[in-house]
Formats: sequence, structure tokens, C-alpha cells
Amino acid sequence: MIPEPLTGIIPPMITPMRGRDELDVPGLERLIEHVLDGGVSGLFVLGTTGEGPSLGYRLRRELVERTCRQVRGRVPVLVGITDTAFVESLALARFAADAGADALVAAPPYYLPGGQPELREYLRHLVRELPLPLFLYNMPSLAKVSFEIETVRYAMDDSRIAGLKDSSGDMTYFRDVAALLAQRPDWSLLVGPEERLLEALEAGGHGGVNGGANLFPALYVGVYEACRAGDMARARRLQAQVMRVSESLYRIGRHSSAVIKGIKCALACLGICDDFMAEPFHRFRARERALVEQRLARLQEEIAGALGV
Repeated sequence: MIPEPLTGIIPPMITPMRGRDELDVPGLERLIEHVLDGGVSGLFVLGTTGEGPSLGYRLRRELVERTCRQVRGRVPVLVGITDTAFVESLALARFAADAGADALVAAPPYYLPGGQPELREYLRHLVRELPLPLFLYNMPSLAKVSFEIETVRYAMDDSRIAGLKDSSGDMTYFRDVAALLAQRPDWSLLVGPEERLLEALEAGGHGGVNGGANLFPALYVGVYEACRAGDMARARRLQAQVMRVSESLYRIGRHSSAVIKGIKCALACLGICDDFMAEPFHRFRARERALVEQRLARLQEEIAGALGV
């Protein structure tokens, strides 16, 4: 069951792997318990941080099945069904529903970007065949097309569409979507970039789908809870630590894969799971890993102090 609206921190879970088509099953189990222990409000699998589009369909299904089995209804499980093939999105959606997932998440089909009229028609065709509620995933940097405001307004007219995760980083867009929430009080508006977490909450957002919550879930939950309680001094202190995570771990590599590499490497350093990457990417080499270890130790101490633990 999905709260209406869904609020809080919903980590976009990384996919622990040991090989090209092999899950790190013990690592997956440890990771799920690690983030749940941090007080998160849900889990999102097969998103960008989870390398969803880079995984084979067999592996995607195994990940969904094992995650739902391990979570056992303790929090909602959201499953990414983004694909260039309409029938594959439907097939995974039906599998996820049978496995016990609670909701689905879809970005616009990528590679050949559609116009907004085509995107609205795509949503109309998709939701009438989905077995679960759908969250829109606005990720224009990768999908090459955005859910523009008029398309979001159109989506809000369909009760089967439950909300939007915005990873554009465009706060003007985010505020424009927030202004539409009066017409759908049950709609959930979530922010992707953790650097914008507190700003998004202050703008009317309901929570965050933040990659760093794989590592330090209690920190991100702390930002959300402090903001909700009106303790803005604490919220700002904790948001400063969120920025430290970003600055320390996400800029070690030279390419756009550096964020996922940094999160996976840090989790491996913590002994939680393997840091194998889906091809064409590879895990950090020894020099970068040593830098992650050094910075991670400092972060753990700083975050513990900020949280008062």
C-alpha cells in the first residue's frame, strides 16, 4: 500500500553485482537491511543509481523478486520500468506486481525522444494496462525529454498516476510542479538530486529519492524529519553534511558514472556489498578506492557528530 502522498526518503537502491549477469545476493540482503535501519520510507529499484537500463531482463527480475521477498512489506517497493520497448515495460510491471511490489516508476522512453503530445499518448496507453500505480520520473539529462508542465497537469487528471520524481535539478520547474499540487493533494512530489533536498522540501516537495541514502540513510531521513518538524537550524546542519557526501565521493572520477562508482565503492569499503559495475563501466581502481576509503572515514565521523550519535 502506497501512502497518499508518499513522503520521506526513498533511496534509489544500487544494484549489488558480482559479475555481468550475477547479483551479489548476500550484499543485496545486507544493503536492504542497512537502508531500512536508517528509517527510510520506501525503496526504489532499477532507477539510474541502480543502473536499471544497463541490466539484462533476467537480472532485473531477480533483483525485483529478491528485494520484495526481503522487504516483506515493511516499506513500499517501487520498481523502475523505463524502457525503449513498450511491451518490455509492461512485462516488467506485471512481474513486479506478482512479486509484491507496490508501485512503478517510468521515465520517458529514451534513445528516440518523443514530443509532448506523443508522451501524453504514451502515458495514456501505459497506465491503462499497468497493474500498479505509476510515478513519473523526470530525467531530461538522460531521457533527452522532460515531462513538461502541461504534461504533468495532464497526468494529474489520471488517478492511476501517483506522483513525480524530479531529477532535472531545475528548481523553477520543481516549484511549478509544486504549484499544481492543490489539484491533487494525494500526489507525491519527490526530488532526485540530494544537493537540492532541503530546498525542495521548503518548496513544497514531499521527500527525496537520493543516492547518498544508500550509504547514510539516517542523514537524509534526518534532513526530512527536521524540516517537517520546523527545526530549520538542524535541517540546514544536516543538509551541509549531505553536501559533504556529494563533494567528497561523487567527484573522484572524471565521467558521469563517478556518482554511482563513488556510492558503490563506499558501500564496498563499508563491507556491505560488492562494487562491480554494469558494463561499459568498471569499479574504481586502487588509487580511487584508497581516496574513497580516506574520505569515507572522515565523513562517518562528521555525520555521526551531526546526528548526535
